[in-house]
Amino acid sequence: MSKKYAKHNIWTVLLVLALGFVLVLSGCGGSGEGAKPEAGQPSGGAGEGVQDTLIYGRGGDSVALDPAIVTDGESLKITHQVFDTLLEYKDGTTIIQPGLAESWEVSPDGLIYTFKLRQGVKFHDGTDFNAEAVVFNFERWADPKSPYKYEGDSFDYYDSMFGSEESRVIKSVKALDANTVQFTLSKPQAPFLQNLAMATFGIASPKAVQEKKADFKSNPVGTGPFVFKEWKRNDSITLEKNPTYWKEGQPKLAKVIVRSIPDNTARFNALQNGEIDLMDDMNPDDVKQLEGNSELVKIERPSFNVAYIGFNLKKKTFNNPKVRQALNHAVNKQAIIDALFAGQAKPAVNPMPPTLWGYNDSIQDYAYDLNKAKALLAEAGFPNGLPEPLTFYAMPVSRPYMPDGKKVAEAIQADFEKIGVKVNIQSPEWATYLDDLKGGEKDDLYMLGWNGDNGDPDNFLYTLLDKDTIPGNNRSFYVNEELHKILVKAQTEVDQDKRAELYKQAQEIIKKDAPWIPLVHTTPVMAGKTTLKGYVPSPTGSESLGNVYFE
Repeated sequence: MSKKYAKHNIWTVLLVLALGFVLVLSGCGGSGEGAKPEAGQPSGGAGEGVQDTLIYGRGGDSVALDPAIVTDGESLKITHQVFDTLLEYKDGTTIIQPGLAESWEVSPDGLIYTFKLRQGVKFHDGTDFNAEAVVFNFERWADPKSPYKYEGDSFDYYDSMFGSEESRVIKSVKALDANTVQFTLSKPQAPFLQNLAMATFGIASPKAVQEKKADFKSNPVGTGPFVFKEWKRNDSITLEKNPTYWKEGQPKLAKVIVRSIPDNTARFNALQNGEIDLMDDMNPDDVKQLEGNSELVKIERPSFNVAYIGFNLKKKTFNNPKVRQALNHAVNKQAIIDALFAGQAKPAVNPMPPTLWGYNDSIQDYAYDLNKAKALLAEAGFPNGLPEPLTFYAMPVSRPYMPDGKKVAEAIQADFEKIGVKVNIQSPEWATYLDDLKGGEKDDLYMLGWNGDNGDPDNFLYTLLDKDTIPGNNRSFYVNEELHKILVKAQTEVDQDKRAELYKQAQEIIKKDAPWIPLVHTTPVMAGKTTLKGYVPSPTGSESLGNVYFE
């Protein structure tokens, strides 16, 4: 007898407790005069003259606007507004709920998922959303030779969450009728429903993909609350209200303009001057000033991330784990947090945050110990430090887990010099940065981070450090067969307690191998006008703006 979806969310319930501190901006912040609509902005909404255009400031531009081909948060912030997914997360959590799929059933063996789709939904180009559209999208992502995979594209998230071509979790996707779609899996996957709700699996208009071809990545067409209108590279992206959106009463805004303002302080100044209404990634040093401004409100995104320094294991220098362990001992994490995060971060020990179930809190970090670092380098054959400078890629954009990548890189550069390791810092523009790391030819070590997508440890450990995700999100090119077996076993295990134990074992292996220097977990600080209501920050790092409005 098949079970309804409500009975298949056991492992998500525990996550709610861990993320119970989620801040909901709606209704908070007072009801002062606030900001008036900017000149030229449309009025309407709750009453005459009420602002209904949101200007959102962020640190960097998007790489592309097709959610299937990107892995960066700046791209997914935009696509989250343009596309819907079969399932979605309840506001402020990673609890799954219906999206484009109204309901679903799962076979007793966990291999067949049957979804009933929402009827009457239209893509922004006027075509119908239906089961065939779902099949088209999933077949496009699964087929490495798809005619709708264009030059330079790769479906990294699909490969990360559903296995590489040789070991696909999704065996087939079939349209049983116009409003029913059935997934058959090759093996059970415990986080399958969680994965489907990820923003990267937004359902695109088949007609638009076919007609726009490679241009689709710059002109997205989905079913979401906002319709894409314009992209001025490295400047702004403009979205407009979807007047036929299927969620009643949404969106409340007429327009969203997302501006790229790379410097954190410049972005905060723009907020204070009324040039933007909401901003990402506060400079930690600016938080006190924010808290003293009665016209602005501080917003904390739930801590669900990790920032790290990755070693490129393609490079001979890092073949010996003692070198990697030595560099772990050389980084003074607490000093970096005090100086560059204003204390608003915690040292990272493992590749996943302690707010996530399955975290191994018995693992001890590599202590800051320069003598130990030098001794390990000597044991690895480098008694005088490394003979050649390393190329260190430092993030050129601010992210929720990394407010100023270049300054952090300079601090680490100084730490490494103390043990005879010299690094040359490079920060190419964001899209190039990600491409270079994926190729693994130009960098020796690099800075990146990850914000959890779906509330499951699999999304950190398997996605970032399993051999199946090379090339892709495993930018360290790290391979450990024992780890791989554990992570694959954890995917197929339905008992959450047993899964948690497997993930704890996995973290022990990773700590010993040291493919990374886990750096920090942050509580990202955002800021907005007090008149802004209905905004609920998601632990995943991106959320729909459909319920946002101005008072």
